[in-house]
Amino acid sequence: MALAQPNPGSPARTEDHGGTPPQQRNTPPMRGTLATTACMETLQVGYLHAVAAAAGCSLSQPFPDNGIDWHVSHGAPGHTVDDEVTVKVQLKCTYQIAPNPPGATFSFTLDNAHLVKLARTPVSVHKILVVMLVPRSQDDWLRAGHDGLDLRYCCYWTNLAGHPVTGGHRTTVRIPTSRIFDDRALCGIMARVGAGGRP
Repeated sequence: MALAQPNPGSPARTEDHGGTPPQQRNTPPMRGTLATTACMETLQVGYLHAVAAAAGCSLSQPFPDNGIDWHVSHGAPGHTVDDEVTVKVQLKCTYQIAPNPPGATFSFTLDNAHLVKLARTPVSVHKILVVMLVPRSQDDWLRAGHDGLDLRYCCYWTNLAGHPVTGGHRTTVRIPTSRIFDDRALCGIMARVGAGGRP
């Protein structure tokens, strides 16, 4: 399966090749034939797992999936509504938006039925939408070195509670670029929910 070329201007790799013969360094690896969209789904799950691990959260996956991908739970003595609180997470992934989008928000389009589920209010368990932006080419998704693993690009989150449906079949929502989804953001979400508030 042919993959699209890397985005123009992508930085060159700088990792230590550790004995890889020079003739093999510029040869693309023989990747599997799994559809790129399926690989994108797997990548965003890996990002979520890393964030949850760093935040001290547990993960569970609803079965069967009813429009929500993951339940993230956070136990802490500071919670007032319960000793452990849970947030439902819907993951999305796209390569159609550039990294570090300019401006305060970027546009993302959802099916109306999906938006209705995420926008329902009031709820007993809050929901958030997490959107991951990735490079178009799988060659640019990861950078590995002795000091770390760089997963590209980034996830952003929003709470769509109360958001209206405005399109005929699909509705465009705005995702704030200030809401980078990392372990500190997830801990903040859980602290607010644990105090009886919204994410």
